[in-house]
Amino acid sequence: MKRKTPSSQNASCNADGLRTCIASGLRKPKVEMLRFVVNPDDSPVPDLDEKLPGRGLWLSADRDMLNTACARNLFAKYARRQVRADENLAQRVERLLAKRCIELLQLARRSGVLTVGSDEVDSRLRAGANGLLVLAADGVLTSRRKMAELASDLAVRDVLSGDELGAVMGRERIVCALVAEGGLADRLAHDLSRLGGFRPVSAAA
Repeated sequence: MKRKTPSSQNASCNADGLRTCIASGLRKPKVEMLRFVVNPDDSPVPDLDEKLPGRGLWLSADRDMLNTACARNLFAKYARRQVRADENLAQRVERLLAKRCIELLQLARRSGVLTVGSDEVDSRLRAGANGLLVLAADGVLTSRRKMAELASDLAVRDVLSGDELGAVMGRERIVCALVAEGGLADRLAHDLSRLGGFRPVSAAA
């Protein structure tokens, strides 16, 4: 599916708003990165809100980059101190991002800006609704493509499973949802993109 959309304490920080990935050396916008800080117990902690105090260590939001950073002990190199990275750090980051995305969808539901279900979303899209289209990564390929075509001018994310989307509404399974245009949609698009770096690319990509 399509993907639209400075502090002296921070390592790899640039005045132009870009950050340098400690694993690849590439400079990227913050929205494509994850910030880590090192806890007093010497463990690297994902700072998803980018607000935790301490020296920031930036990585591309990508499972391979995180695994590379752990394998090559890059957190310790750039933090200039001892760092013990958990071998399951990538899985923990994935879980945290998924939980964050589901919580944002639940907030969208409580705020009245979430539409779920194929028929309901189809109707909203045909009426010209704007926002973020969220499709189940394990949904039927032809149905996902059809829905994405209706949302040709919208951001589309297909990272969460149908069961994960269903948890938002307390249902067994949901295959599509639409978050109305606004701040919540923007935040969710950002976090779904970062989560996508920790999950296999969907067949419809």
